[in-house]
Amino acid sequence: MRKYSKIIIGIISVITVLSAIYIMVNGLGLVDSLDFGAGAYYYADIPGFEKYVNGDAYSSSTPMWVLIVLFLIWGAIMYKAWVWLDKKS
Repeated sequence: MRKYSKIIIGIISVITVLSAIYIMVNGLGLVDSLDFGAGAYYYADIPGFEKYVNGDAYSSSTPMWVLIVLFLIWGAIMYKAWVWLDKKS
């Protein structure tokens, strides 16, 4: 079983790298009218980016600091789970 999992992980890794190269070579995800070179993927650099994303799409009665704390707690739980799984295997 371990042999097959290594083969599957290898195949997935190769497919991932090839997909990333394909995306970069073909410029997928870029907005043609906004050429920022390598920084084009960092959408925060694009002037007027708010017109491309509707900021009113999400509203919550929960304060932002609570959401951030929940996000950090979730990250800590996932880290602990990852460490536990790593020790188990």
